Order: sequence, then C-alpha cells, then structure tokens
Amino acid sequence: MHATAPFSIPAIRSFVPEKVKPWIIICFVAIFQLSGGVYLAAISQMVGSTTLMQEDIMMAGYASMVGMALTFTVMFRLKFRFPSKVAFTVCSVMIIACNLACMNTGSLPVLFAACFVAGVFRMWGTFECMSTIQLWLTPVRDMSVFFCCIQLMVHGSIQLTGITTTYVAFLAEWRYMHWLVIGLQLLLLLATTLLFRTFRAMRKLPLYGIDWLGGVLWGITVLSALFVCNYGDYYDWFESVYIRMATVLAVVCLPLNLWRASFIRHPYITIDTICYPVVWKTLLLYLVFDLLLAPSHMIENLYAGAVLGYDSLNMAFLNWAVLAGVVLGVLFTWRTFAVRKWPYKTTAAIAFGAATLYCISFYFTIDYNLPKGALILPLFLRGSACVILGACFLTALTRIPVFPHFAQSLSMQAFVSASLGGAIGGAAIDHIFKVFTKQNALVLGSTLDNVNPEASHMPFGELVGALQQQAMMVSMKEIFGWLSLLGILCLLLFFIHESDLIRPYKAIHPTFKSIRNMIKREYIDNTANN
Repeated sequence: MHATAPFSIPAIRSFVPEKVKPWIIICFVAIFQLSGGVYLAAISQMVGSTTLMQEDIMMAGYASMVGMALTFTVMFRLKFRFPSKVAFTVCSVMIIACNLACMNTGSLPVLFAACFVAGVFRMWGTFECMSTIQLWLTPVRDMSVFFCCIQLMVHGSIQLTGITTTYVAFLAEWRYMHWLVIGLQLLLLLATTLLFRTFRAMRKLPLYGIDWLGGVLWGITVLSALFVCNYGDYYDWFESVYIRMATVLAVVCLPLNLWRASFIRHPYITIDTICYPVVWKTLLLYLVFDLLLAPSHMIENLYAGAVLGYDSLNMAFLNWAVLAGVVLGVLFTWRTFAVRKWPYKTTAAIAFGAATLYCISFYFTIDYNLPKGALILPLFLRGSACVILGACFLTALTRIPVFPHFAQSLSMQAFVSASLGGAIGGAAIDHIFKVFTKQNALVLGSTLDNVNPEASHMPFGELVGALQQQAMMVSMKEIFGWLSLLGILCLLLFFIHESDLIRPYKAIHPTFKSIRNMIKREYIDNTANN
C-alpha cells in the first residue's frame, strides 16, 4: 500500500469544486470512448451509401483497435512528457480530424490510416483521464479495483456507442454519428481550454529512446494477420495473391521483430515480456474465450436479422441486455475478486462458465419463433463474461516483476483481446458455418423431389429459400453445440488443474514518481550509450 495525500486534480483550475473535478474527468472518458474512426453499428448503412464493402469497414475498425493496443507501451512516456491540458487538446483535435477524414474519404488507405490514428489518440486520452483519477477510484492503488472500473467504462461505452449509433443512423444517417462525436469533442476542447491549466507535478521527460521501428513492425504484423482473417473468405483464402502476400508479410515481420528485440537495449516489446507465463497463458486463454463468443460477430446478427426478422432498433434493444450484463458483471467482479480477493483461477472459471452458458442457452432455445425476451439471458451472460475475464486477466499482469514489462504486456494482451482473438474466432466460426450449411443443405435437400408431398406443392424459389433457412438453423445449432462442448471441456480443465490459489493481494500499482524514475534511468542509459 502507498500512503497518499488527500485526492486532488491540480491540473483543473481552483475555482472548480474538488468534488466536481473527478466527474469532469469521467465525462471526458465517456467522450473519448464514444469517439472512434468508424462506428460498426451503422455498417449496413455505410455499405449501402458508399463504395466500401463490409470487410473494408471491419478492417478499419480493426485498425483502430491496433492503434489503441500499440499505445499501451508508450502511454507512461506520453504522460511524463505532456501535461493533461496539452494531452486533451491534442487528442481532441486529432480525433476531430480523423472523424472528418473517415466520413468523407473513399480511399481505403486513408480510411485505415485515419482509424489507426483515431485509435492511438482515443487510447491516449482515455489513459490520461484514468491515470488522473486513479487515486480517486482506489486510494491505495489496488489494480484489481481499478481494472474493474476500467472494464465498466470501456465495455459500457462500447455498448452505449452501438446503441447511440443505431438510433442516430435510424433517425438521420450514419454520418451524423461522426458529427455528434465532433460536437462532443469540441465541447471537450472548450472545457479543457476554460477549466484546465498547464500543470506539471514532475519535470518532463523527452520521448527519447523509444523503439518506434519495433512498434511499426508489431503494427504491421498484427494488421497483416487481421487482413488474412478479415478478407480470407472474400478472397477465397490462399487462392488469392493478396492473402498469400499478407501471410508472408506477417511471417517475416514477426521473427524480424523478435530478432531485433534480442539485441537492442530497449525494444518496443521485449522477449522477456512474452516469455512470462502470466502473459502467454492469458493470451492462449483469450483465444479460446474469443472462440466461444465468436458467434456474436456474425451468427447472432444473421439469426436475428434473417430468421427472426429484427430491424436495427430491435438489435439496439438487445444491446441493453449486454449493457446490463456488463454492469452487473463488473459489480460481481468488484465484490468477489477485488474486495473479497477470490483467486484468479476461480474468477477466470466463472467467466468461462458464463461464456459456456451463453452457448448452451442458444443451443437449447434457438428456434424460428423465439420471442425477443428469450435472447436477453444469453446476451446478458456474454456481457458479464467479457468484463469478468477482462478484469481478472488485466490484474494478473501486475504479477510481472519488472514494471516496464507490465506496460508492454498490456499491449500484447490488447492485441489478442481487442482485435486478433475476435478476428481469428470470427473467421474460424464463419468458415465452419458455411461448410456446415452446405453439408446440411445437401442432406436436407436429398429428399425434396416431385414425389415428396411437402415439396410438390411449393414453388421452386420458395422451396429453395425454406431449404436454405433450415440448413442455416441446423448449422447454427451444431456450432453452438460444439462450442458448448468446448466450454465444458475448458471448465473441466480448470477444475482438475492444480493451483496454489493465487489471489490478487499484491496487485498494487507503483506511484507515478517511481515509474518516472524508472523511465528516467532508461533515458539516461540510452543517452550514455549514444
């Protein structure tokens, strides 16, 4: 534990009451989390009104996530270089520029670059806010409490962004969501100008000694892998030269980056960081977890839209169930994991159990005439599972003994949890779904001939449509069944795995002064060697 003085935010001018200052920062967090490059809830409207494909817009969204993930490694360097007023001003201006570019460009490179940059400054602004109010959220710097708050704000904002985008696109068009974000950023910029002053608690550290080339190589590696997963089905996988080129690029850049990290003094992400068991184990578990929740990317929307006939407003209503799951999941995690110090393994098993129940619920309830209320429980479980596992695995990274490696491990985990895990799981489930649909259509259609009394009186087009829909329903049930078995297998492995029941007792964040001193020593070391 750290002894701390009474909480205050000296960067905000003194005429603002102390009790109001943290809530101003909370509003800033909500605005930054609402901001982005593209808004995937309006993807159908964007496809219909532009020359872009759905895969293009998804790739732009992934580029934003990669930008956010890469920023974790240098976020403390940015905090010790720029005061809060400068950080908020720069982030707000850049996000406004990126939104203007995204809503007006038809060039894919410009769209991807704007989304990537928007992700970087969205993460920088969010981190500046959360690090400012960290002692207000947890005066003893208990990271298990802090990460519960992070999960609530991040995942809650994701759901609220989707709901807001849906209603804005329904009442007007998708571009108005960008104008809404620009307006909110202008308000944030005005509030920063009026309420904040240039204040430094410590002397600034220059952005010297950062391995920018390593960051570029990591970004290229992850983006190339995302390109393969996102465009693989459209380009027929490795039959396409584009997929082969992206695969070769990822395969070349990853070993090259690891080779550089083996001999340069301060690489962007060190090999030691990747080799920590808490890092690579959580990455593998995230891949399995994202596979369990992969139906939420396509199959859920296909079932709700093509089978149940729900429009965008009904889909937005269902997002409220996910938001309720996020809120109650965070409260549960805070009470059990952060306050009562339940073990990491127990908390992770609960998250996997909720994900497994999500698959089981869909397996037993999926039907043509399913009422909307029946979807609330599985969506609630999906939202709860995400925040429970996120808070648990983020807190687990605090067990890394070297603090600079902790920031790097956040980037590694964000690569998988925010982008790669969902893309790999979605690509795998989408491919399996199409294979199952073709097989089931052949099996179900083998008995539909002229002597079949159920098929003889139906028009050919109606018969083919009914056959395709039934094949889709059977394939969905099969996928949820296999995923349920996978989830049950994971739970059995959790139960039989021997553990010393490690608890988050020592998940305490160092003071910013000690972190700055560590970074300063690295800076002096780099200066002396050059």
